[in-house]
Amino acid sequence: MKKSTPLLSTVLLVALLLCSGVFAQRRQGQAARAFRALHEVNQVARPDANHVVAIVGATLVDGRGGAPVLDAVVVVRGERIIAVGKRASVSIPAGAEVVDANGLTLVPGLIDSHFHIDGDDPLPALYLTHGITSVRDPGQWIEAYDVARKGPAAVPRLFLCGPHLDSPPPAYPRDSFIVRDAEETRLAVNRFADDGASAIKVYFRLPLALIRVATETAHARGLPVISHLEIVDATDAIRAGVDGVEHATSFGTALLPLRDAEKYRQAVLADNNARSEGRYQVWNAIDLDSPRARAVFKLIVERGTVVSPTLAVFERQLGDKDTTEMHVHAFKQMEAFVGHAFRAGAHVVVGSHSDVPHAKRGWAYQRELELLVESGLTPMQAIVAGTLENARYFRASDRLGSIEPGKLADLVLVEGNPLRNISDMRRLKRVMLNGEWVNGVGAGEK
Repeated sequence: MKKSTPLLSTVLLVALLLCSGVFAQRRQGQAARAFRALHEVNQVARPDANHVVAIVGATLVDGRGGAPVLDAVVVVRGERIIAVGKRASVSIPAGAEVVDANGLTLVPGLIDSHFHIDGDDPLPALYLTHGITSVRDPGQWIEAYDVARKGPAAVPRLFLCGPHLDSPPPAYPRDSFIVRDAEETRLAVNRFADDGASAIKVYFRLPLALIRVATETAHARGLPVISHLEIVDATDAIRAGVDGVEHATSFGTALLPLRDAEKYRQAVLADNNARSEGRYQVWNAIDLDSPRARAVFKLIVERGTVVSPTLAVFERQLGDKDTTEMHVHAFKQMEAFVGHAFRAGAHVVVGSHSDVPHAKRGWAYQRELELLVESGLTPMQAIVAGTLENARYFRASDRLGSIEPGKLADLVLVEGNPLRNISDMRRLKRVMLNGEWVNGVGAGEK
């Protein structure tokens, strides 16, 4: 056999790297899908390409889940991270802006899988000052962000989807796009893809057959499909190809006996408002140790389906208005579901839902982190869920989600140690977006 020439070896290596790049974000059990790298719709500010910042002395939590690096140095040139490591192993370039981070913890910019602007135009900028450097809005018109994008304050990277796809009568008419057949579904997906959507969201009144059409069309465009299900059996939607499920409550009917699930389904089909109380009745009755539940967890893991539980929007505590022990128990069941799914091997991410009952304006993300820890994730696992796991969910982990050389410099410095107390993620000190420091960090009542 002839020896490989250097040129042939190089060609083979490049081909291998290209193949691995195409499938780098393939998940366990998923059919290979050549998702393209996806991008935000807005252009964030770019610093002077020659400006160097060295962050020195922080405890580094790099987003990948490994042990923290004490007394770390991270060097940023322009918009990119160029060096990461212990102080003794990293040279600080002459003329660098040196930031003393002793006593602080450095984490990647936080990523929110479920943000809604809902007419609150200053909210994205406020979120950025709280460390959230990328957000995905899974169900509003891209034009809803025009005012925020044109304002004077910096905003996070905006990964937008356009309105969610639904069937009549829609639960939220202003945020939905009605499709009635396969052709309308294909046309809608392609239109929103052409407009810059980075995912397509299907909603709970959309029939299963059209969910399948939406996923096939979106995947052909290299876009993932995310879903709010609730009255669509989540296992059916996962088999139809959805890549992510938003809200723990979307799994309710899949976990109930069929007769009980159909009762809830018919109630919601007759009146969207039946969900408000009905979802708590559903989750109060669910048995998470049943064979049915085990089958759901198994399918989630096998298909690599991402779970964005948005627990904070469903949180009920005794003393809340119109809250009984039934509501509290139902919410604890939702938390337990997330813990079960995570331990089974599911990919859990952080989605804030923006406006939640037990967080001040702008702090829903930090509340979601706290609830994930209550659900059984460690603080480290919760931080990974909000950084690298979300970057993978966004198909942007080539640029975002971890602190590594070559990645974009979206960084957050907090006081304290969030690996001991996840609530220290509220103690924002500095935020960097794309190599630029953000003004007004930590603003707003906690």
